[in-house]
Parts: sequence; C-alpha cells; structure tokens
Amino acid sequence: MWQTSDKPKHADPAAPARAARDLRTVVRRLGAAGPLAIIAAALPAIGFVTLLSTLRIVGPWLKAQNGLGLALYVLVFAVCSGLAIFPTNAQSVLGGWAFGFAVGFPAAMGGVLGGGLIGYAVARRATGDHVVRLIAEQPKWKAVHDALLGGRFWKTLLVITLVRLPPNSPFAITNLVLAATRAPLAAYTLGTLLGLAPRTAAAVFLAARFKELTFAEAQPIWMWGATAALTVVAAAIIGYIANRAVARVTGVIPRERSDQGIQQSGPMKPDSSLRSE
Repeated sequence: MWQTSDKPKHADPAAPARAARDLRTVVRRLGAAGPLAIIAAALPAIGFVTLLSTLRIVGPWLKAQNGLGLALYVLVFAVCSGLAIFPTNAQSVLGGWAFGFAVGFPAAMGGVLGGGLIGYAVARRATGDHVVRLIAEQPKWKAVHDALLGGRFWKTLLVITLVRLPPNSPFAITNLVLAATRAPLAAYTLGTLLGLAPRTAAAVFLAARFKELTFAEAQPIWMWGATAALTVVAAAIIGYIANRAVARVTGVIPRERSDQGIQQSGPMKPDSSLRSE
C-alpha cells in the first residue's frame, strides 16, 4: 500500500519574495560597498579600452621624458589603479615597453603599492563598519572572516598573498573587499606586493620585448597554464581554511582542536583554538 505520509512537498510560494526582500536588506546594509563594487568591476574594463586607444601617444611620450616620465608613470599608475580607472596589467605593460624591465618593474611595483594603499584608504573610509557588522551577525561568516583575516599575521599574510597571486585576480575589487572586511594594513600591504609581483614581472618582461606598444601579441601558453594553476591552488588553500572554520562552528571539528593539532604535553588553554585562527 502507498504510504500517505510520503506526500510531495510543495514549494513555499512566498519564498522568492522573501529571498528578494532579504537580498535588498543585505544590499542596503552594505552601504557604499555595493555601489563601489559595481564601479570596481566595470570601470577598469572601460579604462583598458581608453588606455589601449592612447598607447601610441602616451607610450612614446613617456619613453622620451626619462626621469620625468618615470615619476609621472608611477604617480598615474598609483592613482588610476587605486581609483579603479585603469587595470594594473595594462599599466605594467606600458611601463615595461617605455622603460624596459630593469627600470619598469620596480616602477610598476611602486604604482601597485601606491594604488593598493589608495584603494584601501578610499574603500575603508567609504564602507565604514557596515560590512564587518553584517558579518558579525552570522556565525559562519564570522568564523570564516576570523580564520582568513582575523588571526596571526603570517596566516593573514598568506591568505592575502594567495588572493592576489592569480593573474586574473581583480585588483580594484580585491582592494575593496579587503578594506571593507578590515584586513590588517601591514599584512594587506605586504601581501599585495608579494601576490602581485609575479604577474607584474611577467607583464613588464614581455612588454619590454615588444617592438611596438600593442596588446595584440599573443600571450605565451605557459602564462595561461600558470594562471589556471595558481587560481586552483589559491582557491583550494583558502577554501580549506574557510571550510575548517565553518566546520568548527557547526561542531564537525571539536573546538579544542586548532590548526596545529592537539598538544600532547598537556591540556590546551580555553579558547586557544579561536585565538590561533
């Protein structure tokens, strides 16, 4: 006989409206972070087209100005990347072609450093504490945040470096997310330099070999492979840390276990695992 208890479950007709209402509430509570995210996602693409259309004028001019051109390059790189006007990769290519690798690479890294600090300052001031307060209300979100950005300096540095490392990691959006979630400035600055150094070096090196300043040259196959590999590695490590944090909150992993394992010499101090994250 059929069991009358196995009746099909009907979807709640009010669920879509409730989900939309919850989403609007979250977006409203994010404050300036929402509009800034849209700007940080769209503006660099527009800036890339603009930069591409002026390369034949700007590139030779910078190359002919020597010291003045170099100073202007670093300054404009910092401001335009910090305000999400131009993407960092395109500006790195410009520096490599205009100044060569020996001068162009440190100049591009100076622009990256300045742009990172400008982007952090703008996003931190604009977003305030809206994002961190929203995160604090959700135990799982807070656990992930604390595990990734709220623990020891070296662990936070590793996470930020991994986020920055893939060549397809968006510079402006990453600045916004890290600033809005209150990433420590020291780890943010050093992680930005370490994470962006390889892709900046590659862009400058390749551009220094260009005969003409153009983005039409095909990228070497190894760059595509490196991009995919670094993206997978970074996502795997960060995902592992985040999943362990969620598991600890939900009780899958006992709270007394830290990432370093259980100490064999004696009982652990209360809440030491939370502080170790």
